[in-house]
Amino acid sequence: MKRNRITTKAWLLLCGLVGVTDLLAQTNPGQLEITITDDKNGGPIACCIHLKDVKGKSVRAEKLPFFRDHFVCTGKIQLDLAPGNYSYEIERGPEYLMRTGTVTVAAATQNLALKLERLAEMAAEGWWSGDLHVHRPVDDIALLMQAEDLHMVPVMTWWNAKNEWSKRKPPAELLVQFDRNRFYQVMAGEDEREGGALLYFNLKEPLPIASATREYPPPMKFLKEARRHSDVWVDIEKPFWWDVPVWLASGQVDSVGLANNHMCRDQMYESEAWGKPRDKERLPPPRGNGFWTQEIYYHILNCGLRLPPSAGSASGVLPNPVGYDRVYVQVGPDLAYEKWWEGLRAGRSFVSNGPLLRCKANGHWPGHVFTAKSPLEIEVEAALATRDPISTIEIIKNGRVDSAVTFEEWKRTGKLGRLKFSESGWFLVRAIADNPKTFRFASTAPFYVEIGKRKRLISRESAQFFLDWVRERMGRIKLDDPKQREEVLGYHRMAEKFWQEKFESANAR
Repeated sequence: MKRNRITTKAWLLLCGLVGVTDLLAQTNPGQLEITITDDKNGGPIACCIHLKDVKGKSVRAEKLPFFRDHFVCTGKIQLDLAPGNYSYEIERGPEYLMRTGTVTVAAATQNLALKLERLAEMAAEGWWSGDLHVHRPVDDIALLMQAEDLHMVPVMTWWNAKNEWSKRKPPAELLVQFDRNRFYQVMAGEDEREGGALLYFNLKEPLPIASATREYPPPMKFLKEARRHSDVWVDIEKPFWWDVPVWLASGQVDSVGLANNHMCRDQMYESEAWGKPRDKERLPPPRGNGFWTQEIYYHILNCGLRLPPSAGSASGVLPNPVGYDRVYVQVGPDLAYEKWWEGLRAGRSFVSNGPLLRCKANGHWPGHVFTAKSPLEIEVEAALATRDPISTIEIIKNGRVDSAVTFEEWKRTGKLGRLKFSESGWFLVRAIADNPKTFRFASTAPFYVEIGKRKRLISRESAQFFLDWVRERMGRIKLDDPKQREEVLGYHRMAEKFWQEKFESANAR
């Protein structure tokens, strides 16, 4: 006799152990239709969506860019989902308030229609944002930029031995402009090895770094080669990398990553990886790495070096959306690619991974150089928009907190106070959010003050800091080949001489 075969689920159903609705839920997914609009604009707007089920698993959207825990879309999307409860966080960069909540998906279509409310409209004020460290696929960049309301992205298409153009020709036009005022360039690259990482922008082709080992050839060889190209921009990706004193001494770098990818949306990378470690007792986790990054940057400025701060999220490698760490540059009402880089070089900028901090000093933007023959008084005012609570806004003068205004005090007046300079120096403004999980902050680029004949502050303490650093780095170099070792050490000896001369010419403590 032939036996009829029966599935396990059908058998359990017959036995009353599985309900009809439970069985249907497994075979008939529900649908969630999401529509996101601007509070001032009726149509859908591109956005970033973090959608998770009750177990905390992130939802992917078919054929849309997804990374780690989020996807981006044009503002209208329909998802097939297993019935159940889902939590969401929907955002569009720091200029919009985030929408959060939960939604229940059943067998029928569930509609979720939300408006995103603007917190600030930076482009209308002449501020244009960029993320200088993006490792996402070139074909996804336009939508990623729209979803995060970004305007400038150099796309990393070569990185150490990886080279996207090794098997296909790059496009004839490396710079892409869309939406009238959004730009991305597809030939950015990264040299990341034992000494740390340098980022290269605006080259016409990759540097020949694919066969480089951890220590050889030295990064300075490729840096010097890149400098043969007039438009190149070189960024120190983080201030605590071991070769930073050498790169600074070379005078061949253009910016340094103050808002960098160790600062993530929902966590901190608490160590310095293979960079110069901080004193963790003095600067404990989770936010100690953020303060260490700022301390090193202040030492740079205290040595008379005028490097603007930069920002990069490393989305595609570390768990950040594109544009989480970003730099805003004051360009004016009309954005042009070259004008943005000119503004960054001039330091008319601020970096942020949350708060939107626009400051003027005596009516001037950051990067301004005040000159005087006698002591000078400067009034600082600010505009600040933030999704996170902030207790105080600080003025940093010559590397130390000069004054702090509570958020409530600032709201009453818009003023941050007055600074007095009797000697040359610098100052900037920063606001650090009260976020216990990550270092969320904004910092202006420096303002500079020149009084009398002594144009720049050169701190003995800061010069010694880098002198000790370069000597420590020299002791860490491990190369068996004597010629290679000597070549690498040659750059460090030049840096040692540079910092020794800085120390000897110091004019401040």
